[in-house]
Amino acid sequence: MGAGREVSISLDGVRDKNLMQLKKLNLALFPVRYNDKYYDDALASGEFTKLAYFSDICVGAIACRLEKKEGGGQFRVYIMTLGVLAPYRGLGIGTKLLNHVLDLCSKENFSEVYLHVQTNNEDAINFYKKFGFEITETIQNYYTNITPPDCYVLTKYTVQSTSKK
Repeated sequence: MGAGREVSISLDGVRDKNLMQLKKLNLALFPVRYNDKYYDDALASGEFTKLAYFSDICVGAIACRLEKKEGGGQFRVYIMTLGVLAPYRGLGIGTKLLNHVLDLCSKENFSEVYLHVQTNNEDAINFYKKFGFEITETIQNYYTNITPPDCYVLTKYTVQSTSKK
């Protein structure tokens, strides 16, 4: 981008009428095909799932699922997907999408955000580490139709627990 040129990046919620945008992005971005449950979870997450537009062109998305934590009424956020089309990477779009979700987690007092990343996806691992995510687990044979099949679980704890003594 040339110096002084304003980049117009906007976020919009996902709803029934624009769900096809998310489906098209996922086809272009990921080696995995997502089922109806994925899209139901994305819609149910409300503000936690967003489409990103660059000058009114849909170029990226983040899709989350809200999960009840084991043993309590607290929720955590699972980032199902975060992706930006290749020509639009490096413009801050992925950062804007992820910051949106992390800010929402703080506002809603959700203490944990996590995701799965294929073990050879260095770009994604480094991206999430910049935001304070850490590798907390390795799962062998997580993926069935892609190589390598293994993944890391990356986790960020967004709110410090007040129950420490």
